[in-house]
Amino acid sequence: MTLPNQITIARILMIPVFVVLAIYYGKTVASGHPNEHLRMATIAVFLAAALSDGIDGWLARRFHLKSRLGAILDPIADKGLMLTAIITLSVTRWPYELPVWYPVLVIARDVMIVTGCGVLRLLNDHFEVRPSLLGKASTFLQMLTVAVVMLQWQYCEPVVWVSGIVTLLSGFAYMMEGVRLLQDGGHTRPVANQSSGKS
Repeated sequence: MTLPNQITIARILMIPVFVVLAIYYGKTVASGHPNEHLRMATIAVFLAAALSDGIDGWLARRFHLKSRLGAILDPIADKGLMLTAIITLSVTRWPYELPVWYPVLVIARDVMIVTGCGVLRLLNDHFEVRPSLLGKASTFLQMLTVAVVMLQWQYCEPVVWVSGIVTLLSGFAYMMEGVRLLQDGGHTRPVANQSSGKS
């Protein structure tokens, strides 16, 4: 159990802490007496979890501590934190609630990507899907969306819409890349029927 893996596991354990704090803050908002200490604690936990992502990656590269376990846990922790934050902020009573379509869009895109990677892995012996510029931009904008909602920035809605549009476009881009890989592997061409004749 390397240090980067320990940090990644700690990030996973911070996810339920974030959820509990966010829910309780939402309850104080609904009661008409927002507890700003809870909001600050929620932001602090999310910020610590987000920063730990960069720290464990840097440690793994700097001290040659990369491992197969880390390669599995790291994306699980990253997506788990992001999706949990988006879903939580859309169902709790924060001053600005994320619209329902936003988490649905983010989840649908990620499910499509995971399903596509599974299909490609089954059909191709080797494939590599490199993160696209749109994909990186959508990840950044999703993090920004969570941040502006928690910080109660007055321009939350425009950020949500821009993030949603870029997320949608990145989903189409990954889908087109998947189709291209299938075509390159010859998996989109019809298979000729072979019938055996009777003597």
